[in-house]
Amino acid sequence: MVNIPMKSSAPLSRETILSINQIKVQGAKSSQDILSINNGAAQNSAAAALHNHNSFSAPPAMPSSSCSDPANSAQAVPAAVSKPIPRLIHTIQKGQKVPLENSGKLSKIKACLGWNTTNPNCDVDVSAFLLNSTGKVIGDTWFVFYGQTQSPDNSTVFRIDTGADREIISIDFTRLNSAVAKIVFVLTINEALEKRLNFSMLKDAYIRIIDETSGSEIVSFKMDEYYSNVTSMMIGEIYIHSGSWKFNAVGNGVARDLAGLCQLYGVQVI
Repeated sequence: MVNIPMKSSAPLSRETILSINQIKVQGAKSSQDILSINNGAAQNSAAAALHNHNSFSAPPAMPSSSCSDPANSAQAVPAAVSKPIPRLIHTIQKGQKVPLENSGKLSKIKACLGWNTTNPNCDVDVSAFLLNSTGKVIGDTWFVFYGQTQSPDNSTVFRIDTGADREIISIDFTRLNSAVAKIVFVLTINEALEKRLNFSMLKDAYIRIIDETSGSEIVSFKMDEYYSNVTSMMIGEIYIHSGSWKFNAVGNGVARDLAGLCQLYGVQVI
């Protein structure tokens, strides 16, 4: 049975994970109040509006070499509205691995992600799975996304961005549990299987890793392959190697929804 900090008094199931698509960010949830997420989205108009990407007009966004100010991150950007890609400085190709810590230890980074869609029904989101050395989550609550915006150790935080990027995962290495050896960043399309949506309906997907202290880009990766048989994309990952963090431009996908990814990474889903 999963003890996930979202609104549920019952075991986590595929249905309860997917039902969280009804709203967007409200912060980490307790196991006692998930039912109010599934049944009470209408009671929180702000959260409901966050999920309805098409209910907002996109603000103007200028290309930037750093992530936007958190003060501008209160509302979601419409998924169907195109956004200019920020200037990607240190780009690498799919499959390349590069060190993040060339000149000393990093304390905080931001994984800033963006994309555009060719189908307005595609509602895309980012999830981050915190994995151990075997490639599985270190516990059932150790993944971060719009329904669970913070990891148990408070090191990894999700937020929506309305500036240069769409969604951001911030990581504080000084707080990160020592059992975490890898963090995988995944793009998923909400209700992709039900609505017959896939990654051939996306374009311009990228990830850029920003040093939060300096605001400068360390590395970036822009996808150039979009598959019709993929509904979730592992766009990139950071991992510990010989005591230092590195980035891997993954760019591989699977035909799974968010619930399926939870199972893939070892979250117990009934």
